[in-house]
Amino acid sequence: MPTNRKRAARGEALDDIVDRLLSFYSDCDEDRPDSVLGCYPNSQKIIDALKTLIDLLFPGKLSHKPVHRRGLPTYLRNRTARAIALLQPEIERALPFRWKGEAARHEGGHAPCSVKTEARTIAARFAERLPDVRSLLIEDVRAAYEGDPAALTYAEVQLAYPGVLAITSHRIAHELYKLDVPIVPRVMSEWTHAKTGVDIHPGAQIGHGFFIDHATGVVIGETTVIGNNVKIYQGVTLGARSFPLDENGFPIKHIKRHPTVEDGVVIYANATILGGHTVIGRGSTIGGNVFLTESVPPNTVVSANHPELRIKSHYDAETADWVI
Repeated sequence: MPTNRKRAARGEALDDIVDRLLSFYSDCDEDRPDSVLGCYPNSQKIIDALKTLIDLLFPGKLSHKPVHRRGLPTYLRNRTARAIALLQPEIERALPFRWKGEAARHEGGHAPCSVKTEARTIAARFAERLPDVRSLLIEDVRAAYEGDPAALTYAEVQLAYPGVLAITSHRIAHELYKLDVPIVPRVMSEWTHAKTGVDIHPGAQIGHGFFIDHATGVVIGETTVIGNNVKIYQGVTLGARSFPLDENGFPIKHIKRHPTVEDGVVIYANATILGGHTVIGRGSTIGGNVFLTESVPPNTVVSANHPELRIKSHYDAETADWVI
């Protein structure tokens, strides 16, 4: 058993550690790297809201109880109400950051008279968009089913495909991004990134019938614009070439930094396409491992030159070598 003297020494050591730590925490109202988390949105509640919304858009995907048609109206009502109840307080906590950081530096922004009222309005407008999101997701599921010969049922696509989960989360986060909600959409997208290996910034604009086959390792940047009926494979990056800085040395926000991919494009595995002025024309095919920083016209096939392959079929004992 420790003696009183030892307990006192440990207590003094802990007090010293706390005193040293305190200097690295700030509770001021500014957006700073040393800020404490008390005034931030609650990440876990945001994720709970996202899961509830996913289960609303694909009933039964994440819940443990079966959903029957007779009870569907009640289920949808309850899921919607729960999602909004979880989201609205976190939107309210996030909104002040709309007028901090970049906005405060460049726009002189200020919060509205009532952040609570603004959060309520945003939550209501977001809820109104859910039927349109569901409509888009039906087309995404169809695109995955028709685009993958390994998909045997729509149920398999909805329940098992990580690409469908990624685009579902993105379409939810994107609606909040369009309503100028800070932080919350990004928390959603990063949860999805960890869950599926797909990193789609909530600002990316994606048309209907989008399919990510195999999904893992896909990166889609904030200002990417993707048309309708586009299919991409694992490891594809739609990124920025550079990050222009302002007069103070900060990256310039909200400029077009990422590519535009037009309707009907297919991009194969591990292709990298960079730049805000790069446009992949309608109906084009981008081959695997292509590195592209310039636009291509419609109906173009782009492929990379690979080192010559030599395939050796059998071993020759006399020459002690494999023979083609």
